[in-house]
Amino acid sequence: MTTATDTKTRDLKERQQRSLATPTDLGPQATRDIAAAMNAILREAHTVCEEHRDVATTSLIEVWIDETERRAWFLFEAIGRGDSSGH
Repeated sequence: MTTATDTKTRDLKERQQRSLATPTDLGPQATRDIAAAMNAILREAHTVCEEHRDVATTSLIEVWIDETERRAWFLFEAIGRGDSSGH
């Protein structure tokens, strides 16, 4: 017998699986756009934290910015170049 909880859990898992997209599925430009948007959001948060002299959070955000930039570089290299010149 299937319970309501089992059904909700199954539905949640199915929705999560459908919403997952790999960088290859998205395409190189979309993947780079997402990374750039994430970087912009992090930089805005960094500015706010600096303005409020929140050194701890500012430091964490700097790590996340570095990770986002490394991820963008990796995806750029792994998925493909932007144009024939490699830019």
